[in-house]
Amino acid sequence: MIVTREPGGTPTGEKIRQVLLDTRTADLSPFAELALMFSSRAQHIAEVIQPALAEGKIVLCDRFTDSTEAYQGGGRKLGSEPVLALHRILCGDLQPNLTILMDSDVAASVERARRRNKAHANGKGKGKHDENRFEQESRAFFGRVRNAYQAIADREPLRVLVVNARRSADETHSRILEIVDSRFRLGLNTVSLRSASAR
Repeated sequence: MIVTREPGGTPTGEKIRQVLLDTRTADLSPFAELALMFSSRAQHIAEVIQPALAEGKIVLCDRFTDSTEAYQGGGRKLGSEPVLALHRILCGDLQPNLTILMDSDVAASVERARRRNKAHANGKGKGKHDENRFEQESRAFFGRVRNAYQAIADREPLRVLVVNARRSADETHSRILEIVDSRFRLGLNTVSLRSASAR
């Protein structure tokens, strides 16, 4: 199994991630932001995802085009079409077999992200980079993001399964485990999935 993330996942992608998430790039235009997301993704597909799939490996990716449709399409008000058009051009027909949408209270999710990013910036996490650019957005922005995610789930109910993330971490984890095991029959257990997804 390959565990990866977007934006990022490759050395080039991680550099793009720094630009995208750094508060010092707050004036980045929505279309520039969209282009950078897909630049990172194109490199990620070529360098990590496609080679892994060619070897028959499972790829577990934290975010993909759905997140771009939600954040740039919904949050930035660019709409779905530019996102899906770029996906067709740069990603072809590559789509996840399963997407788990963890639905939670907007305010609680943003506060959790802010705490995580503050810990990273203080050197307690994986890096010391400022990744608060999105977390500084308004409640209205995140409301649009959530609505866009819900629209994707409504549009593709067989691929996108919604999990209530307002429950405890253990309950949420158990539900995700049930969904993944039901879909892929991997014989997963709690320990193995937690080890694979730890960051």
